[in-house]
Amino acid sequence: MDTIEVDLLLARLLDALGQGRAEREEIRVWARSGVERLHLADGTSVVFKYAEGPFSAEHHALDVAEQGGLPVPARLAVDHTPELLGMLLTDLGPATRAVTDAEGAALAVRVHEVIDTKDLPFMDEQSLAAMPEKIHARLNQHNRARHDLGALIGTAAALAKVADDRAAGAELAPYGLCHSEWHSTSVYPTGTETYLLDFARAFRGPGLLDLASWHGTIDAPDPAKLSELITSYIAAGGSEAAAASRGGLIAARWALGWHRVWVADWFTHQLVIGWAEGAEDAWISAISRHLTEAALLLRA
Repeated sequence: MDTIEVDLLLARLLDALGQGRAEREEIRVWARSGVERLHLADGTSVVFKYAEGPFSAEHHALDVAEQGGLPVPARLAVDHTPELLGMLLTDLGPATRAVTDAEGAALAVRVHEVIDTKDLPFMDEQSLAAMPEKIHARLNQHNRARHDLGALIGTAAALAKVADDRAAGAELAPYGLCHSEWHSTSVYPTGTETYLLDFARAFRGPGLLDLASWHGTIDAPDPAKLSELITSYIAAGGSEAAAASRGGLIAARWALGWHRVWVADWFTHQLVIGWAEGAEDAWISAISRHLTEAALLLRA
């Protein structure tokens, strides 16, 4: 990311807020995005969040979430160019406690109840089923330079063959706003409110993908553990259809399998746009693990 462009972006945001220079404190900064705390001259502080590429429409997703009644940080100033998004957000202060699985399930119910998602991307049965073939095509393209992706390409092809059947039921409830990176770090309890963060890749689609993402993908997929979370979700007011089988699979197996396809789709997209340059082996390893797990879960 061009640091000069980020500096210019920040200057415009501070001007919109009626502020001059600010002292910057990094909270989390990655190659393509960052979160900083800004200490202003009047003694107050705000949060500066910036991102490029596929992350640069989060202000729209936050608007959708807020209009749907979800507790999200207030946007104090927004500056958006075709390449870069910058936002000044209310500083929520420190989180006050850890978040439980039951709380994550209950808050997910509220997220998925938001139906009016405006112009956010959507994922229906057809678009879900198309993902393995897109992954297959990207890997084929990348293999022209590497010549060592044959096994991985074969796994993607096997998933593509069963994708139409396994995607069945994608539009069963819960189907609405999906956070897409639903982890405990996306839930932020303070002394007065529990806020929801990080909607950069939100879309309208099957809420089971959010539940499948809650425990992350570092550990091996655990359908029994996800089934327990689905039970908590229903107990918190979520649709009983969340536990229904789909694509010939139990709900938890379906959700875990398709979530891993979704992650692999994202990693292969990064390959073709050049974001993995210098770390391609790590990306290929992650894609391989996620696709292998998806193939087992979806019985490809």
